[in-house]
Amino acid sequence: MSGAQWQEDYRQKLELALDRILPPMTGELYAELIDAMRYSLQAGGKRIRPLLLMEFCRLCGGTPEHALPWACALEMIHTYSLIHDDLPCMDDDDMRRGRASCHKVYGEATAVLAGDALLTLAFETACSPDSAAVVGEGRALRASWELARAAGAHGMVGGQQIDLSSEGRGISLDVLRKMDECKTGALIRAAARMGCILGGGGEELLRAADEYAGALGLAFQIVDDVLDVTGTQETLGKPIRSDAERDKATYVAQLGLAEAGQEAERLTKKAVDTLAPFGEEAESLRELAIQLCSRTH
Repeated sequence: MSGAQWQEDYRQKLELALDRILPPMTGELYAELIDAMRYSLQAGGKRIRPLLLMEFCRLCGGTPEHALPWACALEMIHTYSLIHDDLPCMDDDDMRRGRASCHKVYGEATAVLAGDALLTLAFETACSPDSAAVVGEGRALRASWELARAAGAHGMVGGQQIDLSSEGRGISLDVLRKMDECKTGALIRAAARMGCILGGGGEELLRAADEYAGALGLAFQIVDDVLDVTGTQETLGKPIRSDAERDKATYVAQLGLAEAGQEAERLTKKAVDTLAPFGEEAESLRELAIQLCSRTH
């Protein structure tokens, strides 16, 4: 399949699975909470993390559809992080994915609860006995552990804390890199590692996947920093130049626009090169890395 075809095929499977997993809209007293969960989770997005998970599963000899519970869990955690990231106490953004942020539609309290509920539903999904029965309990447990580790204080949440603590302060490039490795990169690395684990890949493939995702995650964040300066709100679906307004540390602020772009290209090449152990079958992921580096939104 071409690059666009395999991605669209996985996205369609993911959207159907997410719709099945989300609580149905009923007359429950907490119906507004469910509506807020659906509003945020079904708002679209690139779905890069689930795509990586499913494709690495395939490359390691597994069945991508068997990895869907973990792909869904990963996207739920990513979405919960975006809901909380947009809150007034965090980045205070009114727009996400081209429409009003969750807290602007449902209020801050319900947005917090919607994020909490998605985080909890993620592990309910990943730890389901039915899911484990398909891939084996050993793989299921290890993949779920990878997700928990990447989402917490040593990963995404820790990166968010570094981000908050760094506003208005001059930080080194090393601290900036650590922040982005945690806040953005941890879930991307987890996606690749989980896919290999669920597909039955050995240690060599797991290491290669981890190196690919590590380089891809940093390149992805650098491109985000560049687009915050060069993009438009219409193409990005969120406010632009907000990093500079909040005096946030970014690669553009540290390196300048041109050098930041060059660093993204260097990391993309590194990501492509690390896929050698997967052979020609990994052309899909080589194309994805190049696509993400040259994106405009």
